[in-house]
Amino acid sequence: MKVDSWEQVAARKRKAVLDSIPAEWIIPDHLLPPKTQDDVTTFPETSGWFTAEELAITNSEALELLPKLASGELKSETVTRAFCKRAAAAHQLTNCLSETCFERGLETARQLDAHLARTGKPVGPLHGLPVSLKDNFNLKGLDATVGFVSHVGVPAAEDAALAQLLQTKAGAVFYVKTNVPTAMMMAETVNNVMGRTVNPLNRRLTPGGSSGGEAALIAFRGSPLGVGTDIGGSLRIPAACTGLFTLKASFGRFPTLGCRSGMPGQEAVQSINGPLARTLGDLETYCRAVIDAEPWRDADPRCLPIPWQQQPSPPSRPLKIAVMWDDGMALPTPPVTRALHQAVAALQAAGHTIVEWSSQDQPQGLDLLNRMFVADGGLAIREEIARTNEPWFLPEMQAYEAASRSELGTRDLWRLHAERQAYQKRYLDRWNAAGIDALLCPTTPYSSVENGKFRHVGYTGVYNVLDQSCISFPTGIKVDAALDKALDMSTYQPMSEVDKMIQSEYHAEAVHGMPINLQLIGRRLEEEKVIAMVKVVLDAL
Repeated sequence: MKVDSWEQVAARKRKAVLDSIPAEWIIPDHLLPPKTQDDVTTFPETSGWFTAEELAITNSEALELLPKLASGELKSETVTRAFCKRAAAAHQLTNCLSETCFERGLETARQLDAHLARTGKPVGPLHGLPVSLKDNFNLKGLDATVGFVSHVGVPAAEDAALAQLLQTKAGAVFYVKTNVPTAMMMAETVNNVMGRTVNPLNRRLTPGGSSGGEAALIAFRGSPLGVGTDIGGSLRIPAACTGLFTLKASFGRFPTLGCRSGMPGQEAVQSINGPLARTLGDLETYCRAVIDAEPWRDADPRCLPIPWQQQPSPPSRPLKIAVMWDDGMALPTPPVTRALHQAVAALQAAGHTIVEWSSQDQPQGLDLLNRMFVADGGLAIREEIARTNEPWFLPEMQAYEAASRSELGTRDLWRLHAERQAYQKRYLDRWNAAGIDALLCPTTPYSSVENGKFRHVGYTGVYNVLDQSCISFPTGIKVDAALDKALDMSTYQPMSEVDKMIQSEYHAEAVHGMPINLQLIGRRLEEEKVIAMVKVVLDAL
């Protein structure tokens, strides 16, 4: 019996996703922007292909749509159909989707509309709102390939716990899932199944990873609110590359059961999920909706029974914020450094205390993360790759290919866990000694970066090891090629080889006009507080 090659399987999958888009949502050839057009976010307004109503709906934020959906002023079916069409356009222009379930979404919307008409009450706080999901969230009847050819054609038997909660208790509508890198273990979104997702703000640039498909879709306004995951920066990096808000919560705040992993059973560093949104208000609304549903009761036994605690805004006292200018391994590129200086100056002018934070512990944190990721010698990933003989030609996967020589035994893994615990305590002691409320630093060395050139996850991954609450947020500052010129590499002394590569590859003109995010970090399980503190930073800016 002849077995199909990985190329044939992948090609069929790509065709199936494209074929699932109804003919009326396929962009006519004469309207397609040229391949040389970098920014395609203007397409919906300039093409004439969307109706005025579709544009009004899809340009609205979630908090603008929710009261209209709850009152019946807008039908969920109408809103869902508009976002289905815009998501279809986003995929054709950026390759951001991994699955569609348009009919499921429309049927759910019709049921929600009928419920509202019958009872006069919305189902929940997200009643009728289309919500997009990262590929690894299981939805019944759909694949969750997480970028592996071997997972194509293996549909999920049931919805993930979070998906069940969002639909039945919050009233959300699911209509698409979004592309990820192979095993979800890269900072860009590219795999052998669906290929590469590009940034709608500039298609020469990456939308980051591993939740890059989600970020690209939301930046194009093909979704009002999406859910991704983060194990080393997989929410915060895409948010930074596309100018979105995201929250990396501590493990246990949101349910994670029923999500497919690229490394199943790996718990040395926990994967979490969380929202990607265009506004902080949308992000906070999502968090409250999930936690108010008390997921610890029936969704996921690992969820912590911590109700949502509203924080005072503004805070009752000035904040004490530490600033980390670099992580000791890679200097931020010039626009990120400029944005960080502006944020610090604005906070000081607003009366908040700023202190310096040494990067002395950052290299060990990244080293721990990398060692935990390959504790199995890369076998989990290598075995899935081997099942279909898909190639390792993606340079981002070389670490897992090379790791096959060094699987840890149980005793060595226990030692690694003990080292992690000691590291967490040392970081906590420094935090307490400094008496700080939060730490402000880059999310990544980049605003965004050209496809294939993302080099360093140290700014995000350390806080997965520490399990601290983090937000990546847009500053409102954009890259200016005239201000953000590259360093003079003839005089600059790089911190490391990766720093040398980052600075050498930086081109201000390539990222001109891109939004710049920063990262605010709180203590573990301080999700509500970091949201409140980001409001303070944004007010200052």
